[in-house]
Amino acid sequence: MNIFQTPPLHLTYCLNVHPGQTWAENFAAIASDALRVRELVCDANMPFGLGMRLGKLAADELVHPERIEEFRGFLDDNNLYVFTINGFPYGEFHDPGVKENVYAPDWRSEERRDYTIQLADILAALLPEGVSGSISTVPGSYKPWIKSAADIEAMVVNLADVAAHLYQLRRSRGVSICIALEPEPDCFIETSKEVVKFFTGPLREIGKAHVRQKLNISGHKTAKLLRRHIGVCLDTAHAAVEFEDTAEAALAIRAENIRIAKVQLSSALSVTIPKEPGEDLRRRIEEFCDPVYLHQTRILRHNLITHRRDLPDALSDGGLHGGDQWRIHFHVPLFFSEFEGLGGTNYLLTGRFAELLRGGLTEHLEIETYTFGVLPDDLRPTDLPEAIAEEYQWVLENCLA
Repeated sequence: MNIFQTPPLHLTYCLNVHPGQTWAENFAAIASDALRVRELVCDANMPFGLGMRLGKLAADELVHPERIEEFRGFLDDNNLYVFTINGFPYGEFHDPGVKENVYAPDWRSEERRDYTIQLADILAALLPEGVSGSISTVPGSYKPWIKSAADIEAMVVNLADVAAHLYQLRRSRGVSICIALEPEPDCFIETSKEVVKFFTGPLREIGKAHVRQKLNISGHKTAKLLRRHIGVCLDTAHAAVEFEDTAEAALAIRAENIRIAKVQLSSALSVTIPKEPGEDLRRRIEEFCDPVYLHQTRILRHNLITHRRDLPDALSDGGLHGGDQWRIHFHVPLFFSEFEGLGGTNYLLTGRFAELLRGGLTEHLEIETYTFGVLPDDLRPTDLPEAIAEEYQWVLENCLA
C-alpha cells in the first residue's frame, strides 16, 4: 500500500509467513492468501504492495524473462506491485532444523553474493516506475562463524560486488535498489552500535577500495554509491530483544548517514518474571520453544544483560528469578499485548518511533510475523489472512495515523 506520497512510504507484509520453496508454491500463496489479505485491508482500486520472499529455488525459476513477464501480467491484472524482497533465507525456512542454518550461506560466500544479484535482477524487472526497491539480507554472518579479519574482508568484498551491480542497474535501467543488512541477535551485526562500527569501518574502508578498483570511478562517487546501495533493514523485534530503544537505534544509524532501506515491523515476546514465579509460567514460556527457529533470549537482571543462544538454553540455565525481564526472539503478532503473564514489545513502535516513520525514516515498511505456524495452539489463528489483516489495522491505527 502506498501510504504517503511525500515523504514516500509503502506498507506491505512479508510473504515468508507462507511456507513454500518453489515459485509455484510462492505464486499460489500470492494468488490466494495475499489477495485475500488485500480484500480485507483495502479497496481493490488501491494498489497493494507485496513483500516477496524468494529462496534460491524459487528465484532460479522466476528469473527467466518469460516467467517474469507472466508474473508482471498477473500483478497488473490484480493491481499489485512489488517493491521489496526478503532475501535473508537462502533455502528452507519453515521446516524443522532451520535454526542457525538460516544464515547460510553467509556473506563470505559467492553463493550469497550471486543469489542476491539474482534477486536484484528480478526486482529490477518488477519495480514500478519511480518506486525504489529493497532486498533485506543476512547481517554478514552468524557471529560464532566469524574467526578472522579475512572473514570480514570476504563479506565486505561480496557486498561491494552487489553494490557495484546495483550501480550498473541504476545506470542502465534507471532503477534504484538497496540491499539492507538486517541486524539480528547473535549475528555478526546485532545492534545499532555494531551497524555503525561496520558501516564506518570495514565497509567504508575495504568496500570503497574494492568498488573503486572494480568500476574505475572516483573515491567520492564510490562513497556515494555505497551509501545509496547498501543500507540497513531495521527489524524492531530484533532491536527490542537487545533492549534497544527503537527510536534511539534508528536515530543513531541515521546520524552516521547510513540508509535505513526498510523497517520490518515486528514484536518480540517479553516476560517480566514475578516475585514468586510458579510452574505455570515456566510451562507457558516452554510452549514457545520449537524445533524450527532460533529464539535468542536476553535476560535483564540488575542492569546487566545475559545472552542465551536459544529459549531452551535460557529455561535450563538457573530457572526464573523474580524481577528479571526476558526478551525472546519470537515474533508475536503486532496486536498481541498481554496473555497469562506474557507480553509483546509493540509499544516500542508507537510514540517517538511512529513519528519517525511518518516523517520519512524509511520508504519501506514490512509487517514481519512469520511465526504464526509455531505459536502455541491457543494463540494460533484459525484464519491466517484475517490475522495478517488485523496486524495491518494495528499498524495503521498505532503507527501511521
